[in-house]
Amino acid sequence: MIYLDYSANTPMDPAVLTVYGKTEQAYFGNPNSEHPAGLVARERLAAVTDSISARLGIRSGEIIYTSGASEANNLALKGIARTQRHLGKHIITTPLEHPSVSAPLTWLQEQGYEIDLLDVGRDGKVSLDHLRELLRRDTVLVAVAAVDSELGAVQPVREIAELLLAWPDCRFHVDATQAVGKLDFSFAGIDTVSLTAHKIYGPNGIGMLYKRSSVLLEPLIHGGTGASLYRSGTPTLGLAAALDAALALSMEARKERYAYVKELNNTLRSALSAYPKVRINSPEDALPHILNLSVSGVKGTVFQTALGEKGVCVSVKSACSTDGTPSRAVYAVSRDRRNALSSWRISLSHLTTEAETGGFLEAFDQCYKELTT
Repeated sequence: MIYLDYSANTPMDPAVLTVYGKTEQAYFGNPNSEHPAGLVARERLAAVTDSISARLGIRSGEIIYTSGASEANNLALKGIARTQRHLGKHIITTPLEHPSVSAPLTWLQEQGYEIDLLDVGRDGKVSLDHLRELLRRDTVLVAVAAVDSELGAVQPVREIAELLLAWPDCRFHVDATQAVGKLDFSFAGIDTVSLTAHKIYGPNGIGMLYKRSSVLLEPLIHGGTGASLYRSGTPTLGLAAALDAALALSMEARKERYAYVKELNNTLRSALSAYPKVRINSPEDALPHILNLSVSGVKGTVFQTALGEKGVCVSVKSACSTDGTPSRAVYAVSRDRRNALSSWRISLSHLTTEAETGGFLEAFDQCYKELTT
């Protein structure tokens, strides 16, 4: 099997798994409990949280543990919309967002909020000029992914944050799921940021929401105590420690891993561009871990299935998207519905070997000849 879907899920690093196992065995008390076992677990959780905050350059009290980025996105978007509703109900976002952002916003739209989508250029970047045009006195939220999961387009987050300084009643949410641990990402000027462990070789089931200390949210989950006032429930100490370990490993090796993946991406781009019916959808300056392409006249699902039969794992849109519909992200940059229906994604890792990329290209060549003749 050749696995090329690392943007959907990554294998847990053995060192991270060790941290998780040891923590679960050593700290089995409920951190919410007042007895000695609970107090020891609470102290350990505080130490883990301090470690994460130091790595990310934020305050410990600004971390809210969640079950993953989907919960973090929902908490941020719905929580901000609710607390800001007395100021307005206008929200600005992009057509590139993950379903865990676009779906809550659709839900908010059904509750009476107005949603505007930013224009996206052929380079995959949102238009700052269009953002200036869309901003209004009743705009309470702007939501933009740092790196979108289908194209790998890197957004001008810093510039957006600077632009929004002139709009103090507007909150800025960034889904950084595909960015943290891969790019040099700064939390400066952002109100809320979501991320998750399973994209950076940590376990499924643990993510976090950064919430600037001055920002208020209405919780999604009510009842009981937790590690944060904004998220009730028993803190997942072992998973939090694993998140810390995964962040440490990914951030320490980020530059080396990025350079290696960039070389793999360049090799694939060069080889795939030689096929006349192939269209590379990812921008040239996209995150190299993600390479989106289309084969003219062949639906993405069909090519995915053909590659799967040869043992190659790729994805069509994000793993959380609805099947059978064109990619919104690819359509936004190509303005071509057929091309969006034909698109699919390769996602790479430092674990991807040159032998695997070579095996993929052999399988691709076979599938291309079978499906385009």
